[in-house]
Amino acid sequence: MRPGRVCLVGAGPGDPGLLTVRALERLREAEVVVYDRLVNPAILDEAPPEALRIFAGKRVGSHCLPQAAVNALLVRHAEAGRLVVRLKGGDPFVFGRGGEEALALSEAGIPFEVVPGISSAIAVPAYAGIPVTHRGIASSFAVLTGHEDPSKDGDAVNLVKLATAVDTLVVLMAVGSFPRIIRALLANGRPPETPVALIRWGTTEEQEVRVGTLADIVGRARGLEPPVVAVIGEVVRLRQRLDWAVEVAADVCPVHARPAVAVPSATRV
Repeated sequence: MRPGRVCLVGAGPGDPGLLTVRALERLREAEVVVYDRLVNPAILDEAPPEALRIFAGKRVGSHCLPQAAVNALLVRHAEAGRLVVRLKGGDPFVFGRGGEEALALSEAGIPFEVVPGISSAIAVPAYAGIPVTHRGIASSFAVLTGHEDPSKDGDAVNLVKLATAVDTLVVLMAVGSFPRIIRALLANGRPPETPVALIRWGTTEEQEVRVGTLADIVGRARGLEPPVVAVIGEVVRLRQRLDWAVEVAADVCPVHARPAVAVPSATRV
């Protein structure tokens, strides 16, 4: 039996046009595709028709497969001699738990490859007309998660220091913890008039953007459901002039349909 291997592949932030050439090559070779909730179904169509597709998506408070089961799944299919593509939204090593899966593969002696993807941390703000850095406005940015490991004691993100340490803050998976993050930033020196943008389903045709300030954004966020990327900083003001996506005709630069949860009716795991 030929040895199997696993490719940890970043699928990008939603728009299938942002898939990398290497990711497309690996996907077209796949015998098994294990994919997440935010992967656009149009990307799955690039896998061979005979490839086994396994949904391993996660929602807040709900997991189709626990992480340990996903790790075991990758190992099992690779040990059976298959080429497995682990398809993850954004980049596998940016809050994607790709490092945990790579460690599990390493411990099991499974060969693996990492194919980086375009992270929603930069692509989603860009599609909303917000550069995370800009000369004279922002020379630094930080990316943090709004969904930390619940087993940790206290916050792993030091918001006391981050409040004023960098120009732009980008928060991924922001919805659930956003009020707490805002309170911490205000309590530790970030001015209440600091502009904030909340971007839902960024890079897709269902992209929604709500803009406010630290003082009022929590109220403006009511009813907003995941996935949401938050951008905090003066660069948000540039959106008034740089909101390119609404100006570009769909036949020139399309923003693709929102990713959907596509669970196969007869998935074998």
